[in-house]
Amino acid sequence: MRLWVEVLTRVLPISQVATLTGLHWHSVKEIDHRRLEAEVGAFDAGPVRRLAMDEFALHKGHRYATVVIDAERKRVLWVGYGRSRETLRPFFKLLGAQCEQIEAVAMDMNSAFDLEVKANCPNAEVVYDLFHVIARFGRDVVDRVRVDQANTLRQDKPARAVVKGARWLLLRNRDHLKEGQAVALEELLAANQPLATVYVLKDALKGIWYAPSVREGWRRWRAWQRHARDSGLQPLQRFARNIRPYLRGILASAIFPMHTSLLEGINNRIKVIKRMAYGFRDTAYFFLKIKAAFPGDVR
Repeated sequence: MRLWVEVLTRVLPISQVATLTGLHWHSVKEIDHRRLEAEVGAFDAGPVRRLAMDEFALHKGHRYATVVIDAERKRVLWVGYGRSRETLRPFFKLLGAQCEQIEAVAMDMNSAFDLEVKANCPNAEVVYDLFHVIARFGRDVVDRVRVDQANTLRQDKPARAVVKGARWLLLRNRDHLKEGQAVALEELLAANQPLATVYVLKDALKGIWYAPSVREGWRRWRAWQRHARDSGLQPLQRFARNIRPYLRGILASAIFPMHTSLLEGINNRIKVIKRMAYGFRDTAYFFLKIKAAFPGDVR
């Protein structure tokens, strides 16, 4: 029975396994917990050189955890409660002398993570994640300009409704739009210069990450910064000022192309694991489930 439960809990929620086997929910969980401890409980970083780290919500509200991944093998190495510098210290303590061999760490623009990496990995270059920066651009620039433009159209209710309802069109990747949606986007941009400006600069911002060299990345940044300054749009100008201190970590992507859509995929998978369990209250067990879900690529 134990072996059967161990097989089932790899693919099914505990509640379903309990129903199928006739065992109590807690008994199923205990069997699965022991399996996970045996398989992924011990810390083993392996020959890791590049890391990626991110935070994710544990529950509704403001409780978070941090996940650290071997960015080359797509393997979860460690999960910890919280999202502060103190959260990461146990990981680097476990990593020990291997900290010296870490050459790059991908993350969002989290100064707490940044500082702790620099304190523990003297040879590592911080690489800021494109996905997080573009998401922040969407919130701080695209949404703000869209709302401002809608407010200027109070006397033209049809036009105002179009701008207010355009958030998804403006934030979604153009390649993922259907033909009718692409036409609607083009019509919106043609009719509204400020929205066209932030939309074009959103794509240009991505281009900095994909520069073939640091020199070219710097040239793209200077051009982007100039366009942002000359736009006259305060949310865009403010965003340009705010990301300027992070420029080294942005340009580092030319040397270490660690565009961590990997982290986005892992966060989406974590949400699925939570839904399967209707929310884990035992965080230690939840963290083991996450590690088991990402054993890494075979090398």
